[in-house]
Amino acid sequence: MKEVKNIVRSRAQESSSAVEKLYITMRHLFNRGFYKPMGVSGETLREALLQLRPEIYGTIAGEKVELNGLLYVMERLPIGIEECRFINLTSDEGYSKSHFQAIIPPKRRRNCYRIDDEQMNVEITRGRSDIYDILTHLTFIFIESHKIKDRVLLDDSGELSRDWQKLTQAVQVNKKLSLVDKEIAISHAANILGRTFAEVLDIYDAFATTDKPDRFLHIIYWLGKLAIEEILGNNKRTITFSPILRERLGHHIHGEIWATNIKQVLEANDLLKRPIHIISANMHSVMNSLFATHVLKAKFKDKHAFDIYQELSKTGAHTVRDKVEEFAKLHGMISLPDASGTNIDVQIFDTAKIDWKKSAFPKAKITDAAPVIIVMDYAFGEQAYETIDELLKPYKTETEKTLLNVVSVSIMGKAGILEGGKGDIMIPSAHINEGTGDNYPFENQLTAEMFAGNDIPVYAGPMVTVLGTSLQNRDLLTFFNKSTWGVIGLEMEGAYYQKAIQSASKIRKSINFDVKVRYAYYASDNPLETGSTLASGGLGTTGVKPTYLITIKILEQIFNIEN
Repeated sequence: MKEVKNIVRSRAQESSSAVEKLYITMRHLFNRGFYKPMGVSGETLREALLQLRPEIYGTIAGEKVELNGLLYVMERLPIGIEECRFINLTSDEGYSKSHFQAIIPPKRRRNCYRIDDEQMNVEITRGRSDIYDILTHLTFIFIESHKIKDRVLLDDSGELSRDWQKLTQAVQVNKKLSLVDKEIAISHAANILGRTFAEVLDIYDAFATTDKPDRFLHIIYWLGKLAIEEILGNNKRTITFSPILRERLGHHIHGEIWATNIKQVLEANDLLKRPIHIISANMHSVMNSLFATHVLKAKFKDKHAFDIYQELSKTGAHTVRDKVEEFAKLHGMISLPDASGTNIDVQIFDTAKIDWKKSAFPKAKITDAAPVIIVMDYAFGEQAYETIDELLKPYKTETEKTLLNVVSVSIMGKAGILEGGKGDIMIPSAHINEGTGDNYPFENQLTAEMFAGNDIPVYAGPMVTVLGTSLQNRDLLTFFNKSTWGVIGLEMEGAYYQKAIQSASKIRKSINFDVKVRYAYYASDNPLETGSTLASGGLGTTGVKPTYLITIKILEQIFNIEN
């Protein structure tokens, strides 16, 4: 019989193996304490990433420098990291009390500190997923830096191309370039990158900051410069993990501080023994869904609620947002900005203090004790387990142990979709852990039918919890989607949340056995569609309607409102 080869499946298996290799290698390097990304110690990591060829990193395996992937990564790493030969990953070790100014990447909340010209310290307080995220991003930019080196280093003696010399001159000007000088520099940079003048021009300003309008050129220069020095002077870039970080990781130190603070505030406000509903969401959708339409009804007369939410989501809408927040604080909301290092802010809503006639839910039916809603900002990967696991534990004092009366846990977030497009809604029936195949089926209180009639496509089915959105490629995701797994989307926290909820309710008995769970996600990207990955840009206002629609459906269930 003629053998039938399934090429797509084979590539998916290779990709799955590459993900596993990346995961194991990063754990090994962390335990070792240091490594040189472009040396022998980093070779396995580089090879696995090149074998995987994640969609987010575009043409990482090609000769041309990947521009969209570079922008995506640089928005998630601290400004100036491209200049540093030594990158030190640390725990929270007191740098916030020093003269060092925290550098916070625009798209990833983590404190970073430039120690000197050659060293950048990056604080890891969000668990292993944060380490995987950083190491894959750094591996990507180092691979790209050697592409630059290959195109400008003409021979072993150190002779450099004319394009590189001209780029160096442009960077050393140290002031904003005139239009003519900028376009001359872009012309040379395009040759170095293997890209067209138009391609570089299109993305140039996306890298700019107020202080550095020509930052793109500086990034390319420093990436190339350090790669050249690695070859000519054997000055290898080095990544180290501080002893304190290696000692603390996995011990839930930040999560325990975070959860204890919440419980202390509940106790201080006599809320500890009331019915509790936990919602993982952003810091505006629950508050705005409750109060915005009432507070802003005069300003936005005759506007639909979703139009008001859209106005609130616009850049610069600080005045109206502050007005809603001020009203919320007068009607039962307690704001808890994070002080634990988790970077997860919290809001607590005492619904006993809500005047329902002055809310968007006048039909709320509160039958027993008025519920308390704890809204926690998004966790990051494995951090979801650490935080929810600690929050669901009993509150212990010297004299007493109090079990929390957790009635429901609702998770709302962004996710990649495999069947639809940006802004669509996904309702999971199970979470599958990509790295291990562990799976968590559950009875979701939210259903696809609840969202019908809102002009938003809705998909229901299993979802895969991935080690990192930056580690996904088309073949692996196609396999998850088209095989009997039937996966509709991918995200980073679901399996970790459900693992903690199941252990607390079914095994440790620290919360109600029949705790209700709700999961719903809106699509931030479709990694199977060219031009629709996360690297292609954000959602803009596309995410506003699904965000609030999901939030409202969660709140209607908590308030026993029947539609």
